[in-house]
Amino acid sequence: MSRAFTREEDSENAIAGVGERPVSTHRNLVTERGLAMIEDNLADLRDMLAKAERKGDRERIAVVSRDLRYWTARRENAELSVPEPGSDVVRFGMGVTLEGDDGKKVHWRIVGEDEADPSKGSISHVSPMAVALFGKKVGEVVTVNGKEWEIVKLSDKAEN
Repeated sequence: MSRAFTREEDSENAIAGVGERPVSTHRNLVTERGLAMIEDNLADLRDMLAKAERKGDRERIAVVSRDLRYWTARRENAELSVPEPGSDVVRFGMGVTLEGDDGKKVHWRIVGEDEADPSKGSISHVSPMAVALFGKKVGEVVTVNGKEWEIVKLSDKAEN
């Protein structure tokens, strides 16, 4: 095939050796904070792309363009979900305090995939822990990876 028939986008990715960022097949549920994060990423990437284009930095253009396509897709399929205030069952966007069978307590906020950061107390809604927790009430026990956790508190907001 002649090079004349290749897409410019393909040649940009080949230059930088970057492939596309995979977009999750799960529903793209987002919290208000997660939606704002997506918007911030898009704005930052647009600025970076403009700077890279002014400099003629083809490798940077390819990487930033790839990331811009990813975040644009995530914004297009984002579904804002806000927990019902006072809900007595675990839902997306809620904070959940758990006590392990060893007496140790942990607190997780259930958020979208792009917003999740376990080191900061947030887990993805598609994680095994979140899936096990959905629809459960305070006092119920869930088992994840062979360990039992009792739900001891629910909150509408993160407690980080």
